Amino acid sequence: MTFQQEANKLIWEMGQERIQLEAWGPDALRVRDALNAQITDDPLSALLAPLFLDAEIIIGDEWASIRNGALKADISSFGTVRFSNVSSGEELVSETWQRFPQPERRFKSLDGNLFRVQVKFKAYDGERFYGLGQRKHGKLDQKGCVIDLLQLNSKVCIPFLLSNRGYGFLWNNPAVGRVELGQNHTRWIAEATSKLDYWITVGDSPAQIVERYVDATGHAPMLPEWAAGFWQCKLRYETQDELLSVARSYKERGLPLSVIVIDYFHWTLQGEWRFNPADWPDPAGMVGELEEMGIKAMVSVWPTVNGASTNFKEMQRRGLLIETNRGIPAHWLLTDRNAPGLPAPVYFCDATNPEARTFFWQQIREGYHRHGIKTFWLDACEPEMYPTDPENLRYHLGNGMAVTNIYPLLNARGFYEGMKAEGEEEIINLCRSAWAGSQRYGAAVWSGDITSTFEELQAQVRAGMNIGLSGIPWWTTDIGGFHGGDPESPYFRELIVRWFQYGVFCPLFRLHGFREPADLERYWESGGPNEAWSFGDIAYEIIAELLQLRERLRPYIMNLMAAAHERGTPPMRPLFYDFPEDETSWSIEDQFMFGPDLLVAPVLFEAARSRKLYLPAGATWSDAWSGEILQGGNWIVADAPLTRIPLYHRDQVNLPIWSQTI
Repeated sequence: MTFQQEANKLIWEMGQERIQLEAWGPDALRVRDALNAQITDDPLSALLAPLFLDAEIIIGDEWASIRNGALKADISSFGTVRFSNVSSGEELVSETWQRFPQPERRFKSLDGNLFRVQVKFKAYDGERFYGLGQRKHGKLDQKGCVIDLLQLNSKVCIPFLLSNRGYGFLWNNPAVGRVELGQNHTRWIAEATSKLDYWITVGDSPAQIVERYVDATGHAPMLPEWAAGFWQCKLRYETQDELLSVARSYKERGLPLSVIVIDYFHWTLQGEWRFNPADWPDPAGMVGELEEMGIKAMVSVWPTVNGASTNFKEMQRRGLLIETNRGIPAHWLLTDRNAPGLPAPVYFCDATNPEARTFFWQQIREGYHRHGIKTFWLDACEPEMYPTDPENLRYHLGNGMAVTNIYPLLNARGFYEGMKAEGEEEIINLCRSAWAGSQRYGAAVWSGDITSTFEELQAQVRAGMNIGLSGIPWWTTDIGGFHGGDPESPYFRELIVRWFQYGVFCPLFRLHGFREPADLERYWESGGPNEAWSFGDIAYEIIAELLQLRERLRPYIMNLMAAAHERGTPPMRPLFYDFPEDETSWSIEDQFMFGPDLLVAPVLFEAARSRKLYLPAGATWSDAWSGEILQGGNWIVADAPLTRIPLYHRDQVNLPIWSQTI
């Protein structure tokens, strides 16, 4: 065993194993561990290059330490790493060890230079875990959960967690894996990787921890002002005339509309990335008319390529498609425009290949951008395949088991860099998946193909807070849920109202869904109506007022977006983000702060006309509807008729909730 210092790095070596600890951003350390290999930087890391920091390194006979600001790591002669807060001297988290003592890091050799890697950390009584991207399990605190690390529709893998013990932890590895947040230990597993790689930071508050993490992985651009308004979408508008008629109807009714979305199957074939001229004869004219109404057009873009498309042979010849290790190279059987009802084999563009990203963008520029379309819906970007079998994938950057989780980040990067090259500055693309750092490429995330139920709405509240803590400030749901929802049903009409009330206070405000009547076997056809006026007169009156409420709040929302851009502050966050000293706030999962000044308590159960809620200590609160002043640190029961969502202003702030408020 040897300790040594190499510039700003602390090195531990024993046999073939080498551990490297180094300062990586303020109050943060990066830990890498490899066998039979020099530790080098690679394109799979989520971390940006740090500013040089003069870490303090001390080497003894049986131990060594590295300190960077408020974070210190000690490493024993056996290679066990322990982290502590310099200010308090308290242990934050420590790797575990067995007898003798041996660290519980495991490297199991696989093919080539890949290993199955795991590392265990101690479990602590009372510890809570937040973040980890977006999940459907309906929990904010994820202690006790087992989380699969794999991108799937509605499950976004961002392996960053925030602990109430005062630290943030990034598993800096895009391999398929798992994290076990158990009562006896926390264990991280990568099923195929060349090395262990994680990053840890310390902070005095959740806000400081998130800021450190965003500094390390990248800041979101400033949200374009138009993107803060209402987005209209459904599956799907089949023609240019239908889309324009809906946009005109919004304007005729005096309803605000910022974005209207052109969903899939508008194309000729998958992999040609252009409008079908039979249905969309004048895209430039359409975009021009929408712009005159103050509406942006967004187009759904999939990374899928039909073998019959004009681009397939060139992409295959140049190695721009994801390959397979066995069997045929296609990844999915999916109906396309050339033979409705008959499945065609489709392939995926390899976003891990810089040449593929360039080629993809060139097609997008020719097919859409030249017509004036400047914002894109990057659907199916997990990448979504059936069956889900990353072990059979071979990317430009390596084995599918080792690299697949980074795909959505690199897919977004291709669009971001392409738009930048065209001189565009206002860049936002709606993505169904993301990885650590996706925010730096203008990636907004929505929660995927979720069901139209109150139970799903309950889960979305938790999902939105956790993905905000994972570095993604731009987030939204399909208002009303995607699968199902009968506009004639009393159940759904109540659900859509409650979901709209919640959606007003999401970072992005977007309606979407595959409404009844819908033919699930003929999914390329349009579902039922899904406009603001589609759910009956009572719902319409409420929804119309909610659209106006969002408009009144837009100056406040843009201030929140400036904080997201500058400091990584999520607009939508748990109560503890603003009130970390209030112990009760750490356990509240069905309320959130929308910025620093507004507490939102959505109604999440059918037929509920009141709800219990908590007002955090450390502030006074005023009911946004009645003006009643209430003291923090108390539970109350709020009235919640169908027309109203409980809202509370902090410390006498007066936001324009009422329409007569200026």
